[in-house]
Amino acid sequence: MNSRRSFIKKITGGVAFSAAAFSSSSALASELASIQGPMQKRIRIGIIGAENSHTAALGKLFNIDKKFPGVEVLYVWGETDEFAQAAAKGGKIPNIVKDPKEMMGKIDALVVDHRHAKYHLEAATPFVKAKIPTFVDKPFCYRVEEGKKFLAMAREIGTPVTSFSSLTQMAGTADMKKQVQAMGKITQVIWAGPVDLDSPWGGVFFYGIHIVEPMMHVFGEDVERVRVTRNGKDGTANVIFKSGLAATLIFKNASRSRETYVETKDGLVELKSTVQEPDPEQGYKDIVEMFRTGKEPRSHDSILNTIAVLEALEKSSVTGQWEWVGV
Repeated sequence: MNSRRSFIKKITGGVAFSAAAFSSSSALASELASIQGPMQKRIRIGIIGAENSHTAALGKLFNIDKKFPGVEVLYVWGETDEFAQAAAKGGKIPNIVKDPKEMMGKIDALVVDHRHAKYHLEAATPFVKAKIPTFVDKPFCYRVEEGKKFLAMAREIGTPVTSFSSLTQMAGTADMKKQVQAMGKITQVIWAGPVDLDSPWGGVFFYGIHIVEPMMHVFGEDVERVRVTRNGKDGTANVIFKSGLAATLIFKNASRSRETYVETKDGLVELKSTVQEPDPEQGYKDIVEMFRTGKEPRSHDSILNTIAVLEALEKSSVTGQWEWVGV
């Protein structure tokens, strides 16, 4: 009895139990359940794509740090054997598959994580058709029309799907949005961050989403037209919202920093987060919540709006002209 008391005290952080709690194994289980809460369903994740560092990072989050007990990355497919092995080692992912379809029937959720967005939806389609909840890493897709058809298919089948830039879902971005709402009229925005217009992984799509999507989250999704001015692989973009707001995007390559300024009646003001990010970050919580409940953290229209702006920016980076945003 003493050893059993000691064991229970240890695993429950010193919570006291009455002697009656030990009268049967069922009573013990009941006590433990009341302390720990309802048991969460186990979620087995498979990842398609290992070229990004994100794959090993997700393995570390779930398998090593165990930020979400019961959620594990069990399978990975890589673009090359070397990518797959590196991701498996870094994230302690136990199984490498030669064909993504080997994961069918063995996973409860899917992450698609190619560097170039043009590969995402083709990889995800068989799993979405099999009703496996799917997170598509940024950017969701490479063309709006392709994204429309895919999301319509997912909606008809009833499979939850989402995609977002991790920066968009951060507590700091939500905090900046609250600050903006309290500032009154804002006439101009400057949003700067790393973007390589000639990136082999989709040009402006690859890192541009980390500027475009958070900006739209803070200031609205009603972008009307855009125009890119290139300076080699660097450049700037003018963005006009239907509301009349004007934004200037600065595509940086000399540094990795990100800055945001807004013009108000009081002058140019730097917009910074005033909150600390939770651990784990909100984006990971949103992904797991969708895997558990099927609740999508953002609308399909919102996903497509981001891709439409990126597509217009890509076109303007070639023409140098104003390009209209259409979904």
